[in-house]
Amino acid sequence: MTERADPRYAGQDQWDSETALSAIWESQMAAVAAVGPALAAIAQVVEAAVPRLRAGGRLVWAGAGTSIRIAVQDAVELGPTFDWPEARSLHLIAGGQAALMQAVEGAEDDVGDAQAQVARAALETRDVVFGIAASGRTPFTVAAIEAARAAGALSVGIACAPDTPLVRAAAHGIVLDTGAEVVAGSTRMKAGTAQKVALNMLSTQIMVRLGRVHAGLMVDMRAQNAKLRARARAMVAQIAGVSPAAAESALTRTGWRIKPAVLVARGRSPEAAAAALAAADGVLRRVPDDP
Repeated sequence: MTERADPRYAGQDQWDSETALSAIWESQMAAVAAVGPALAAIAQVVEAAVPRLRAGGRLVWAGAGTSIRIAVQDAVELGPTFDWPEARSLHLIAGGQAALMQAVEGAEDDVGDAQAQVARAALETRDVVFGIAASGRTPFTVAAIEAARAAGALSVGIACAPDTPLVRAAAHGIVLDTGAEVVAGSTRMKAGTAQKVALNMLSTQIMVRLGRVHAGLMVDMRAQNAKLRARARAMVAQIAGVSPAAAESALTRTGWRIKPAVLVARGRSPEAAAAALAAADGVLRRVPDDP
C-alpha cells in the first residue's frame, strides 16, 4: 500500500506550486487522521509498557531509514523533557549509527545484523521494544522484533499497512493505514508523519503514567539553562502555592529538581521529600499533603 502510485497525484508535476502544496497539506492531514483508528491499540501498549518500565526496563527502538530516524528524534528528547535516563534508551539501527546521517545500502535487508544487535543488547522481560517500518515488511525490523519477543521483551510493531509481517511478529501491533504517498513510495511523507505522531503519543503518555508529568507540567524536566530554570521556578510556585522566591529557594535545596522542590516548598526537608516521592513511585499526586 505504501508503494503504490495514487492517480490523484498523476499530474502533480504540472500543477502550480500553490495547488501542489495544497494537495501535500491535505495528505499530511490524512496521515494524522490515520492514527485515530489505532488509539485503542496505542493505549494497550502504554498500559503493558508502564509496569515493565517502572521495574527498571528500557525503551528500545528498532528500524531502518526514515523510520528509525524519526524514532531517534523522539527518543533523544525524553532525557531533557522527562529526565528519562539515556542509559535506558537504546536504538537498534539498520546499518549502525552511520546510517542515521547517510543511507547504508542493503542494511534494511540484513536479518543477521538485527539478530546480532538484539543479542548484544541483552534484552529482557522488563524492556519495551518498538519496531517501526512503513511497509511493515522490512527484514531487519521484523527480525529484531522476533528476536526481542523471543527474549521476553514487550514487542510492539508499528506499520503503515495492515496485515504485515511486522504486525504479526509483535505481541502488540499498531497499524497506521496511511495508504499511497503523494510521491509514490516516498514514505518520509504520510507514513513518516503518522509514525512521528504515534511515537510522540506513546512516549508522552508513558511518561505521564510514570508520574513524570503533573497537571500538564513537565515536573521531571532538567532545568539546565536560564529559560528552563525560570520555567521550573514558575512550576514550583504554581504547584506549591508559594512565591517565586520561595520556589527558587526550594529548587536550590533540591538541585533544581522540581518534584522534590514542590514538597520542600510545602515544608518537608529535602531528605523527607526524596523519601516521600520514592514511596509514591515518583508520582507527585500520590504524596500526602501533610509533611
